[in-house]
Amino acid sequence: MNIHEHQAKQILKKYGVVVPQGIFSLNVEDLIEKAKSLKTEKFVLKAQIHAGGRGKAGGVKILNNLEELKVAAKELLGKTLVTHQTGSEGRKVKRLYVEESSNIEKEFYLSCLVDRASSKIAFISSDQGGMDIEEVADKTPEKIITTKVEISDEISDIDCEKVVKIFSLTGDEKKQAILILKSIYKMFISTDANMIEVNPLISTKEKKIICLDAKINFDSNALFKHPEIMELRDLNEEDPTEIEASKHDLAYIKLDGSIGCMVNGAGLAMATMDIIKLYGKEPANFLDVGGGASKEKVSAAFKIILSDKNVKGILINIFGGIMRCDVLAHGVVDAAKEININVPLVVRLAGTNFKEGKEILDNSGLKLISAENLDEAAKKIVEAIK
Repeated sequence: MNIHEHQAKQILKKYGVVVPQGIFSLNVEDLIEKAKSLKTEKFVLKAQIHAGGRGKAGGVKILNNLEELKVAAKELLGKTLVTHQTGSEGRKVKRLYVEESSNIEKEFYLSCLVDRASSKIAFISSDQGGMDIEEVADKTPEKIITTKVEISDEISDIDCEKVVKIFSLTGDEKKQAILILKSIYKMFISTDANMIEVNPLISTKEKKIICLDAKINFDSNALFKHPEIMELRDLNEEDPTEIEASKHDLAYIKLDGSIGCMVNGAGLAMATMDIIKLYGKEPANFLDVGGGASKEKVSAAFKIILSDKNVKGILINIFGGIMRCDVLAHGVVDAAKEININVPLVVRLAGTNFKEGKEILDNSGLKLISAENLDEAAKKIVEAIK
């Protein structure tokens, strides 16, 4: 689960990280009134959307006074920002954040995330802050270092030294950076975060180390332990179909392709998506109905797939274990009774009760194409939508 910058900074501040003073609002008049409390020569206005690249898209502005701030806020609120992370449809700005300006001397990049391959926490640091880290990695990879840290209650001084070495800081500034690093690590572990990105982390002309921007993503599976974080969820920033899927405990991610997928098991779902691409088409979604899905859950999943107007065909690939094929079949038939299926449907069933499931589908009156294995299923759905 992602949160907004202003929310991320409040959490980081709680754990001792230094951030600029700022205020947020959902309307311009309230924003201007709150901004009067900020002690600053200039105001930094930031659009709050769940996407990077806001500055290049006109979502970050520096204003000299309250009047300029008011004009810029009116222009920005309600505007659709298109960045490299939003896609061509962009994201509408529904909340604004204003903070005090900082006298920037130097910009750095700092992030930490779960490294599943090593079961460690990976810190990525660079002296090229304020830029797209992907661009830095592509053009000057030597400017980035990765430090993998054993999961513990706190990060060691030795590991801190490794992470901040590339910043080339000395004296009090280095001490500040290490304190911020320790606070970020503590917050990361305590809140079950997946990723924290600070870009840029800055050194000011006053020799202060400050987190000037912050992005945090949390492990959705751990949110039941953190209701205070769950309250920060902004449904306006999420895809409506993904919101609907979460209500039914479905693992669903919308993609840009034309073949809808319904699969049980994340690994099998990934393999199904891969083989669709192998045969020249793109999957429209990742959808794992899980092992113990009911027919109601399957029905909901089927409706969600069909709600995507880009879907030109559907591939159902079920390997029955805990998930019985006859339950899947009942769910598909129930959904079909409520929704007119006007796209090709290829079904591959194997495992527990696959004969019963195939019989239910064969007698349902649905126009479907059967397949014996995944390779055959992928070929048939690609051919069917041509």
